[in-house]
Amino acid sequence: MNQSMISAAVTMGQIQHKLDTISNNMANSTTNGYKRRETQFFDLLFQQMESKELNPTEAGRLTPNGIRIGSGARVSSTAMSLEPGTLQQTDRALDVALKEPGHYFTIRGTDHNGNPMPLYTRDGAFYLSPSAQNPGYLELVTSEGNQVMGNSGPIMIPEDHQKITIGQNGQVSVTLNSGEVVESGRIGVVNMIRPQLMLSVGHNLQLPEGIPFNQLIEEVDGAGNFVQQGVLESSNVNLSTEMTELIQTQRSYQFNARSLTIADQMMGLVNGLR
Repeated sequence: MNQSMISAAVTMGQIQHKLDTISNNMANSTTNGYKRRETQFFDLLFQQMESKELNPTEAGRLTPNGIRIGSGARVSSTAMSLEPGTLQQTDRALDVALKEPGHYFTIRGTDHNGNPMPLYTRDGAFYLSPSAQNPGYLELVTSEGNQVMGNSGPIMIPEDHQKITIGQNGQVSVTLNSGEVVESGRIGVVNMIRPQLMLSVGHNLQLPEGIPFNQLIEEVDGAGNFVQQGVLESSNVNLSTEMTELIQTQRSYQFNARSLTIADQMMGLVNGLR
């Protein structure tokens, strides 16, 4: 297989990863709090074919003499875009949006062994679920049923509640049917110091991977104004941008496929010489 076929074949495989990323962005265009991802590439091993300078035609040349014969490109990373999504008014008591782009809600998940572990999301569409450990109480959970963590454990809501109010600092206040107001804790919010190092684990959840927590996450205290009730953050995916990227990426795939076909045809001609 010659160098042109290697370069085209390798690049086609990596372009497919970009197509998958764009498809995932488009599929999550209506997912609350979703952050689009951008695929980044870098060159693989290449050779520099030197050529002799031809003065004076080479005078003032800015690029190196000769040409580079490469082996294609590969995906280096998929960077997360941190642009905030549009805030959509829902007037639902359990819909909460974060105002700061680096903030995330803390969710209780489980690892492969069933042990509890913290996960993080910007999807603030919460629900109530009966608590198995505390009869008479409801747990604040995500759409997947994971508990929403507070500053002192899961957020527990009495069953005989009348109204739920979530303050701008995440404090959950519950008005009971008797008119009494009780505090159910403050929703746990963290600030991602290095959000690009977060690993997506599905269901719009993120997980710190390969780095100590204290270097990636810092707790947000209750003195700020970073939560808004009755509002949801929409995805920051722009379908027009994604469609443009999709068309350009498909064209790149087609060009490399054509290069592979031409190289194959040329080798066929050489082999057919008598």
